[in-house]
Amino acid sequence: MIKILPFFIRNHLKKIDWLAHLYRKYFMKLPIDGGYSEIQVVQNKLLSGIKLNQLKTTFSIVVPIYQPDLALFKEMVESVLLQRYRYWQLILVDDASKDKLLTEYLDSLAEDKRITVIQRTENGHISQASNDGLAATTDDYIVLLDHDDLLHCDALSAMAKAIDDNPEAKVFYSDEDKITETGERVTPHFKPQWNRDLLYSMNYISHLGVYQRTLVESVGGFRVGFEGSQDYDLLLRCVAKCHDQQIVHVPYVLYHWRAIQGSTALAESEKSYSAQAGLKALQNALAGQVASVEQGKLANTYKVNWPISDSLPLVSIIIPTKNAKKLVKQCINSIYKKTLYPHFEILLVDNQSDDLASVDYFKALEAEGKVRLISYDKPFNYSAINNYAVTKAKGDLLVLMNNDIEILSDTWLTDMVANISRPDIGCVGAKLYYPDGKLQHGGVITGLGGVAGHSHKYFPKGHPGYFKRLQVIQNLSAVTAACLAVRKDVFQQVGGLNEQHLTIAFNDVDLCLKVQKAGYRNLWSPYIEMVHHESLSRGTEDTPEKQARFMREVHYMKKTWGEPLLNDPCYSQWLTLDREDFTLR
Repeated sequence: MIKILPFFIRNHLKKIDWLAHLYRKYFMKLPIDGGYSEIQVVQNKLLSGIKLNQLKTTFSIVVPIYQPDLALFKEMVESVLLQRYRYWQLILVDDASKDKLLTEYLDSLAEDKRITVIQRTENGHISQASNDGLAATTDDYIVLLDHDDLLHCDALSAMAKAIDDNPEAKVFYSDEDKITETGERVTPHFKPQWNRDLLYSMNYISHLGVYQRTLVESVGGFRVGFEGSQDYDLLLRCVAKCHDQQIVHVPYVLYHWRAIQGSTALAESEKSYSAQAGLKALQNALAGQVASVEQGKLANTYKVNWPISDSLPLVSIIIPTKNAKKLVKQCINSIYKKTLYPHFEILLVDNQSDDLASVDYFKALEAEGKVRLISYDKPFNYSAINNYAVTKAKGDLLVLMNNDIEILSDTWLTDMVANISRPDIGCVGAKLYYPDGKLQHGGVITGLGGVAGHSHKYFPKGHPGYFKRLQVIQNLSAVTAACLAVRKDVFQQVGGLNEQHLTIAFNDVDLCLKVQKAGYRNLWSPYIEMVHHESLSRGTEDTPEKQARFMREVHYMKKTWGEPLLNDPCYSQWLTLDREDFTLR
């Protein structure tokens, strides 16, 4: 297992000793629990090694308070007081709790010059209370903390180091976990790097959020009327003023979200109003882009419907085949039966078919005007076949599709066209199932198995996936060309599919990585659903020749893309590269 870990983890993992365990158990005062104790120990070791003498960033920690459990509130304050980093100010805003014991405790805290206590005389809810806290800040960055949650003792150390490493950045966020009523740390959320379309689907950034103070001031702080998702609303307005490089993920669990009765951490249904507030926030954020927003498949998730030009751009659907009448018939019929988007052509690329029934059927399809039949009379080379077909395509938009695809969702092409029409989007992929309903493709994670693998493979239909990621639109580094949409100009810009080195395997992954390197975001959508009768038409790697070719393609991918292949920005270095199930590394 150690061999597959990134170098920085591997190097420190070898050095772990009993002192790291004691540091975790006694200094953090939290039990090693929740099924990820090894990662906790590694992270604590790395965090404790941060050198603080050169770090000078100052933080204002803003905590709105309303009738908290006093014992839990005291634990929250203690987690701030235990910060190894010293340049901070704690601003506590009591939103008229009118609790005598709380008031007495707050009065005692005010004796500490690092702590500012603000007592509101009238309850104004979380946005107003938070804004009172923001008005009292004077530091470089603002840290948002709930009144019963906990900070890791090196939370500010890690953020100060990240700010020092990224001086132009304005928004920082970390991984998080939950802490139960019995003090167990569970359900760690290891997040991807900045993922714009995932944020448009849900507030995956959440905790710990750290914002440049001048940025927060420039957007006007929190807005009244967005309570329940006021942090999402603030975040959306802040990132709208940032370049992608100015939003930085700090890959450590720095925030422990209290999972108690009544909290969103325990059950999102506890605060159902937050979903409506989040929808309103996203609608406001995207209003200038003429996009509409609706509730997503799960609680507190959303689907953005991007506009399509009134001219309805032509889509060229490219389907290579050799024989396989039954599969092609199923594929073509499903396209015409299940496609609401009206402006498309189908290019059926015949690669040396020798089955008379198939050949006759293909000619009949052409005669009916359902396909344009193109002949590719050379040995099978998936990349070359598709590159050739693209030169014959009339559409400005392309869909590469296997002949063993069966369409399920009638808005599939509408959704693909809407997304690839966005100038910052490159390739768009679909959610593919095996015929038995299990998941075949939830997007591609690079590094899985050494080169690339499918996200959540074999998960049951309807499963939410890792922190809902099977049910939300998001950016991924790659998607499969079993059904892949891309603009023709983008396809040509990166040189199309690699027909010299990747004749069969990984050509779609390579294409997507080239597109990503060119500055576009690739995207996967769970709303584009299909059945993929995988390998029925091509077979498996079951001969020495095929296996040798496959190993050559593996070698090419590793040599071409190198170490970054093992560190997918849309994944996490704390998640496994051995399996396709988002379990811990």
